[in-house]
Amino acid sequence: MKGVGPKKAEKLNRLNIFTVEDILRYYPKDYEDRSKVSLLRNIPSGENASLEIEILGKGQVLRPRRNMSILKVPFKDKSGNGYLTFFNQEYLKSKFNVGDTFRVYGKLKRIGMEYQVSNPVFEEKDKINKVGRIIPLYSLTKGLSNNNIFKIINVALEEKIDIVDESLPFHLLVKYNLMDIKESIKNIHFPEDGDKLKRAQNRLKFEELMVLQLGLFMMKNLNKNLEKGISFSKFNDTKKIIESLPFKLTSAQAKVIEDIEKDMNSEKQMNRLIQGDVGSGKTIVAAVAMFKTAKCGYQSAMLAPTEILATQHFESLYTLFKKWDIKCELLVGSLSAKKKKDILKGLKEGQIDILVGTHAIIQDGIDFKKLGLAITDEQHRFGVKQRAVLNKKGKNPDILVMTATPIPRTLALILYGDLDISIIDELPPGRKEIETFAVGPHMIDRMNGFIRKQILEGRQAYIVCPLIEESEDLNLNSAEDLYIDLKENIFEEFNVGLLHGKMNSKDKDKIMLSFKKGNIDILISTTVIEVGVNVPNSNIMAIYNSERFGLAQLHQLRGRVGRGEYQSYCILINYSQNKIARERMRILQQSSDGFTISEKDLELRGPGEFFGTRQHGIPELKIANLFTDIKILQIVQKEAMEIIKTDPNLERKEHKKIKVQIKKMFKDFKNELILN
Repeated sequence: MKGVGPKKAEKLNRLNIFTVEDILRYYPKDYEDRSKVSLLRNIPSGENASLEIEILGKGQVLRPRRNMSILKVPFKDKSGNGYLTFFNQEYLKSKFNVGDTFRVYGKLKRIGMEYQVSNPVFEEKDKINKVGRIIPLYSLTKGLSNNNIFKIINVALEEKIDIVDESLPFHLLVKYNLMDIKESIKNIHFPEDGDKLKRAQNRLKFEELMVLQLGLFMMKNLNKNLEKGISFSKFNDTKKIIESLPFKLTSAQAKVIEDIEKDMNSEKQMNRLIQGDVGSGKTIVAAVAMFKTAKCGYQSAMLAPTEILATQHFESLYTLFKKWDIKCELLVGSLSAKKKKDILKGLKEGQIDILVGTHAIIQDGIDFKKLGLAITDEQHRFGVKQRAVLNKKGKNPDILVMTATPIPRTLALILYGDLDISIIDELPPGRKEIETFAVGPHMIDRMNGFIRKQILEGRQAYIVCPLIEESEDLNLNSAEDLYIDLKENIFEEFNVGLLHGKMNSKDKDKIMLSFKKGNIDILISTTVIEVGVNVPNSNIMAIYNSERFGLAQLHQLRGRVGRGEYQSYCILINYSQNKIARERMRILQQSSDGFTISEKDLELRGPGEFFGTRQHGIPELKIANLFTDIKILQIVQKEAMEIIKTDPNLERKEHKKIKVQIKKMFKDFKNELILN
């Protein structure tokens, strides 16, 4: 292409630009609005602005010191006089003659009574190229300026725009009044005005999300067709174990068990996500699936993110299954070499029915005789790769994924695009609502008095801080400082413990176990305690600087208490007077529904604390944002479902072009999906 030689091409390659279409679809990361012309007198000092000016006199060159020159060119606009100032650019002097008119864009400085516009971009008034329009700003690499990319894209738009094909079906363009693709690409780079820029962005986001969602739906269909799994249909008497439980299942749990049984009975591999709030009873649902697996002569593996959580799962499963003659074992890093050797032997020979453990389970050298079911708990700690490794430990075992991180369904369809989704949206009866209070720091003494009273009655408390140690930059409470203060000055008569992310796993587990056994009364911690551990005797969760956490994260932390028979309390210490922070605390006080809370969190905070999409096996997006563009995503999902329903392989004429885009988007992904 004109203007791109081998050296420039090499630099563009570093930005993943290899073809003309790549450069046309290299969207700006931001814009500078130079389209509105301002008057000199109305511009606040220190702000950038566009002006229309007339040159009043010849430029003067000042030399305040060696190696420095300042060119000052006097000008006027309709509201007053000023100077254009250029540093070390005296060669520009000849560009400005008395009476010439220019458009300029730069930062205005007011020095005493004098107005200066320093190092402005300028052009003759009748040539609108760099001033008087909205200017795109691109992500750059060494040796490429914004101007270089600007010029290359300009050439591409003039000479090559016809290579871009319309990929969206015509009926969608009409239905949603979407700009056509060529117009969109022109206006995303060089918008005619703010309205056209917005329409171009919406159209390109719609297309990108449609390509992503259709690709994921196709992957899911392909997996369903290809992955012949194990049929567990010969045993259907799971009622036995359900009736032996000391409690009655909720209707939500029963519904999810039904979904799982249907999957397990079919010959297709199960790939199912169970989302359920903290304490909604996901583990028992998984246990029913393990029971069915064992009764069909297969083994189950359950993967948990931490040793303590794995131990907790093991203890409850061991108790549940011992009367059914189903053998459970626990595989964690702290086992003796002999115990580990025995487990590996038992596993290989098929004497162990259920193995619970940490990521130790997915290491090399751990072989199952007949793995039929693989379960991961708190999926976002693992990601797609680990799930794939677990899959290879058997011949397409059924896969069950559990998470207590509430994700709005729209996002779950993307983040877990390859999984079917079941939601346990009901808590077991008899669980007391956790009383939640949002207070300012002036209430801390009163709160400490309340904690003391509860501990004297035999309870335990968590106190959470956002930082491990003191930071010069952030005026936040740190766990280490608070630990020393509370241990030495406030709660000296109690056992106070400290837990944070810099500790090694062994020490963390030791502290947590000590808290679980009741040897620690108050546990000061960072957010490392947010996942899974069950301490029924703890009934207070106090969170310092609660404004620094995501709502979904605060809800997870709150779920650490309220697991026993005692009334539980969550105290949010909010240091911010900000309106949004107060609104967020109010939401937590009023709602205990994790899904409602996470949707509100997205609304108020945008992306918030959600985890990276790369880990989920999702291509990177160029223009859309899964979190802030959720409204477009909802529309896209509805339409994508319709398309897949009627044309699952996108073979119709109107879907051929979008299939090409899907191949491009997923080209780096191992799934053979769409490449045939």
